[in-house]
Amino acid sequence: MSIGTLIKTIQDIMRKDVGVDGDAQRISQIVWLLFLKIFDDKEQEWQLTIPGYKSPLQSRFRWSNWAKDAEGITGEELIDFVNNELFPSLKKLATAAGVSPSGRVVGSVFEDAYNYMKSGTLLRQVINAIESDVDFNSSSDRHLFNDIYEKILADLQSAGNAGEYYTPRAVTQFMVDTLNPQLGESVLDPACGTGGFLTCTIDHLKAQVKTAADRTTLQDSIHGVEKKPLPHMLAMTNLMLHGIDVPSNIRHDNTLSRPLKATGPETGLTSFSPTRPLAAWKKMASRTTSRGSIRPARPLTCSWH
Repeated sequence: MSIGTLIKTIQDIMRKDVGVDGDAQRISQIVWLLFLKIFDDKEQEWQLTIPGYKSPLQSRFRWSNWAKDAEGITGEELIDFVNNELFPSLKKLATAAGVSPSGRVVGSVFEDAYNYMKSGTLLRQVINAIESDVDFNSSSDRHLFNDIYEKILADLQSAGNAGEYYTPRAVTQFMVDTLNPQLGESVLDPACGTGGFLTCTIDHLKAQVKTAADRTTLQDSIHGVEKKPLPHMLAMTNLMLHGIDVPSNIRHDNTLSRPLKATGPETGLTSFSPTRPLAAWKKMASRTTSRGSIRPARPLTCSWH
């Protein structure tokens, strides 16, 4: 099944559900389901490649144990499980003590997520469509996420999301080519949206990765902040599929809630690409005190768009 057909099939199923109202809610529902599917596929990979890997999820909350079986739980039993067991457990990972970094990622994704579907039978149909058509451990299927991602973005553009603007990939690619970040420099997008600038940066830096240590450096170099739950969830998912296994540096927060001086030399910031209007960043910069300006390892690079 083509990606366009898969997404349309899922959306058509959701339109029959009385709990899902409008494209924005349908997209949000698709995204959290895709995230759990992708995380489960990544965990299968980590169990083979990371000695002693232990899942941050209880066994019964892993996708492969409750969603994978096409004849698994459905109807009221499925809705009760998702609303009263799965979601509360995943949300707790954001704040619980002793949680692994990968568990924190799951918690941050789900702390503001919501299951809009009321029919467990329809939810099972959606899960089965995702499970039967996409395997993110398959290299060919993994590349398909880019198509899913672009389809979701196109739908977001027309979902009436309060005038939100999702930067075209050609623009983010041009920005990265212009900034030309180097491995070992830290890159921050303080309003990263769905992660388009950061994923272009990752692809740019991958050509400079030669050793395992370089790969670790790349993993630690990518930083982002996104205030809204849906773009944040998309950004986390997008980065995982671009090789950032645990995107714990992508915070669900509001950059404008703190002064610009907070992003100072101690952060090691070297490239800076905001996606908000210039006036908003000037306002944030005006909150800085006379203690001085940012002086990173090399001159701060800003690109306004």
